Amino acid sequence: MPEPFDTSHAPFDCLTASQVKQCRQAIDVAYFRRGDTLLAAGDSGDQLFIIIKGSVEEVSEDGKETFSHYTTDDLFDVPAILNGTAKHQYRALEDTLCHLLPADVFLAIYHTNQDFSAYFDTNLQRRQQLIAQARQQQNLAEFMLTRIDDTNIQPALRVTPDVPLKDATAKMKAQRCDCALVDYEDGSCGIITRTNLLHALVLDGHDQSVPVGNIATRPVISVERGDFLFHAMITMTRQRVKRVRVVDDQGQTVGTLDLPQVLSLFSTHSHVLNLRIARAQTVDELVLAANSQSKLVHTLFNNGIHTRFVMKLIATVNEQIMEKAFRLIVPEPYQQQCCLVVMGSEGRGEQVLKTDQDNALILADDLTWPECQTVMEAFSHTLNLLGYPPCPGQVMVSNPKWVKSASQWQQTIRNLAQSANHQSVMDLAILADAHPVAGDSQLIDAIQTPLKASLTDNMLTLNTFVRPALAFKVPLTVFGSLKSGKEGLDIKKGGIFPIVHGIRTMSLEKGVSETNTFERIEKLANIGTLAEETAENLAEALKLFIRLRLRQQLSGEQQSNYIDVSALPSSERDLLRHGLHVVKKFKESLAYHYHVRD
Repeated sequence: MPEPFDTSHAPFDCLTASQVKQCRQAIDVAYFRRGDTLLAAGDSGDQLFIIIKGSVEEVSEDGKETFSHYTTDDLFDVPAILNGTAKHQYRALEDTLCHLLPADVFLAIYHTNQDFSAYFDTNLQRRQQLIAQARQQQNLAEFMLTRIDDTNIQPALRVTPDVPLKDATAKMKAQRCDCALVDYEDGSCGIITRTNLLHALVLDGHDQSVPVGNIATRPVISVERGDFLFHAMITMTRQRVKRVRVVDDQGQTVGTLDLPQVLSLFSTHSHVLNLRIARAQTVDELVLAANSQSKLVHTLFNNGIHTRFVMKLIATVNEQIMEKAFRLIVPEPYQQQCCLVVMGSEGRGEQVLKTDQDNALILADDLTWPECQTVMEAFSHTLNLLGYPPCPGQVMVSNPKWVKSASQWQQTIRNLAQSANHQSVMDLAILADAHPVAGDSQLIDAIQTPLKASLTDNMLTLNTFVRPALAFKVPLTVFGSLKSGKEGLDIKKGGIFPIVHGIRTMSLEKGVSETNTFERIEKLANIGTLAEETAENLAEALKLFIRLRLRQQLSGEQQSNYIDVSALPSSERDLLRHGLHVVKKFKESLAYHYHVRD
């Protein structure tokens, strides 16, 4: 053949060795001049076209309406092969070279290879999973594929609460373990460790005959058997524990899992970063710890770790950095009389790389704190040192507008909802993602309660609120192809923001309290507001957009939202095009539901 057929790209990367041989023996190459018709409407689907170079447009039978464009590595027309005849015609926009795969060979593989046939499913989630699987086979770290099972669960030493400290210590020594689970009669579980025993006997002066139930820590943090070890790492990081109990699907104890086991598989040592943050005693020490976060992100992403997992872990680390800064800067007597909240992508837990500060402070109504403004200015300065630059719009605690008492915040939100103008809608959107990270977390009710009361089923205000989601055009041509400017394709305006703000609007309408967009989508699907397939496609599209943007940013353009479409492999261009069509359909449903007219 003049050109070798590359089977490393989706969907051909899931073929067996014999199927690859079958394809290469049957495939042919054809050359088409500009203006030639490759396939006419009504023609039988005798072969699959895979473009080697050149470009092809799909048009209506009369040639007046264009549906799509195809270029290098794109393929067509699968529906013609499956249905017997082509619905549209395909013509070359320039001199074009194509591989031709006979229909009988394609169908033989299609009907025997489930992964190959599933690639042509219209469900975005399934298609993205297949491409992700291929990438995982090449690059995914082993620990991400490892689940908590009997091969890594440690047998648990279990004792009753009445066992004396001396006997418990002897049992732990005999079994060479450093902890034991304590089973209480009410069904709850506690834990004792060597550290517990040491403190009880040496520091607290307990006698060796004291029952272990008197010193055990409970409740015990638990994870489920069958979950990913990566999730166990997130749990340990968030809860600041070194051991977790493993339970089955009935909630019964099956063993334990400890930090050394997870760290042995977790080459990026995120827990080490967590420990450095926790041990920081000065701002300078915290800065040194925070500076290693970007390296963690690079390592996770380059190892092919799932985007949502990366976001969860980094969101946890960000929270801990900000909480530690809060405790270092805010005088201790005031720390539990106020609540620091983050908003925007940080509030939603969807920011991977550090971004501008976007925060607010809720003060207890009875708090008197004359130095509050000075302290908040120092706090914003500290966040800047930690890599979080000031917000250009001044949405941060150094701005008195974003520091209010609980009752003041309640009244502010009611006023914003009533006015419903452009600026008030922007402020409401910011506050809708508020998430507590330090101080008294219960004070967040001062924001969440009036938001729910003011906006749930308030279609008049939501009509204005939803409009920003409809303001930016989806970067698709009238023919349904990707539309990219000189700088590239703006994935934030064209894809990420419409989903995030549209889902935010629907969540406020239904009184959904979650702030993370993925969790909002799941909740809206659970209550029947979103169809299951729509929810899956929106979630998968958002993950795709975030991953593409993150890869672009990690390549050196940290603040860029533009995607270089020409640099994407055909499989990802196809996914991007599909994802943007999901956004386009979603925006149409938003406009219809909230009665927004152009």
